[in-house]
Amino acid sequence: MLSPFFSSGLLLAVAFLFTRAELSAQAVAPSPSPVIGAVTPSITDSAALSKLSALGKEPDWKKLEVFAETMTKTEFEAAWSEIYSEANAMPPPFQIRDTAISIPTGQAKESTATVPFLATGEKSKNTFKASWRRARDLPAQGKRPPLSDLVIAIDPGHIGGAYATMEERMLSFKAGESIREGDLSLLTAKILKERLMALGAVATLVRETAEPVTKKRPEDLQTEALAVLTEAGFPKPAPTYAGLTGDAKLLTVQWQSEKLFYRVSEIHARAERVNQQIKPDLVLCLHFNAEAWGDATAPQFSPKNDLHILVNGCYAPVELQQQDVRFQMLQRLLSRTHEEEIPLATAIAATMSQTTGLPAYVYTTPNARHAGKNPYVYARNLLANRLYECPVVYLEPFVMNHEETYRRLLCEHFLGRTLIGGKLTTSAIEDYINGIVKGLLAYYQTNRPS
Repeated sequence: MLSPFFSSGLLLAVAFLFTRAELSAQAVAPSPSPVIGAVTPSITDSAALSKLSALGKEPDWKKLEVFAETMTKTEFEAAWSEIYSEANAMPPPFQIRDTAISIPTGQAKESTATVPFLATGEKSKNTFKASWRRARDLPAQGKRPPLSDLVIAIDPGHIGGAYATMEERMLSFKAGESIREGDLSLLTAKILKERLMALGAVATLVRETAEPVTKKRPEDLQTEALAVLTEAGFPKPAPTYAGLTGDAKLLTVQWQSEKLFYRVSEIHARAERVNQQIKPDLVLCLHFNAEAWGDATAPQFSPKNDLHILVNGCYAPVELQQQDVRFQMLQRLLSRTHEEEIPLATAIAATMSQTTGLPAYVYTTPNARHAGKNPYVYARNLLANRLYECPVVYLEPFVMNHEETYRRLLCEHFLGRTLIGGKLTTSAIEDYINGIVKGLLAYYQTNRPS
């Protein structure tokens, strides 16, 4: 679930420091159209471009050298303007020249990184190979199960269990009953794993229990939380939010350290597991969406119930000021991850829209843009789909605080139909799983060697 529960103008400064990938979207006025090759004066100074995202690490810009002469200028410009930039973005903090892209690193030792373009009409002699495989690069299926050889990491969103309340991912409309997004995503992931393995895939759960992957805890991140607040202009915040509500609660070391724990450190730890251990061809990030439900002690049902699927993209200039985000965006673009990610997401969107019967969610803020022609598929810069070094399909079906969905999710997973609210209804989780499986089958049976 992409959190809709931030309300404050006071938190805009704090949200800036995390970037929209770590905090919720803030509605801002559209920016002027981009001018390829220009550099915005306000974001070219070394101090601004040397900053890192929350808990981010200084990148090794030399790693971009492997992409030398692998992409033409035309291909780069198309990917940037159609997927990786905002639809109405300011110019990026790098220059697209005739023969190369020139990127300010934000580092004193080597202030600029250059990646030469492949000349139009030339065939690349570069031997770079990504760590993941496209459908067309898998071994021929032959008479084996249709997903044989495909390595899939299944990432159950959030943590759940004892952490659900801290995460603001626990919903209850009646004493004695509740749903927790982290628990629901884990249940969905476990069933999906068995289905995919039965079809020949090598499927691995990124998180197997209602416990964090990260070894950090909020108390370990208080120094970093204080630094976030200080830089945002709140140098003497309250240490805890005991007895506080609203914006006052958000501007405390406790609240910020908790956010760093479950929203940032946790995703960094999962990324390390995905990139260093599992090394998949594809990551499926499983979530359930929600609309604002107000006071958690007296939540409100939402009339909305919809579906959308996210791929990586739509970076704001303010995000690209951070050198690690700038590096990660370019790494994904130059790796051509979008060329596999968007068709995969489109195939799954087609089948999930059928199995769930849900309409497409419509973004009204500039932090997402359509990717491809399917109305369900958007590009958005999230920490998970940025850090995982392979195609990522980030799924957001259902609205948990829609009354019918809430009651269906209380029943968790079942086969067939059962009576819910006076109507025979299928399991929302089963519809979710079927949509993913059918989409993967449709994509790989069409695009892998036979």
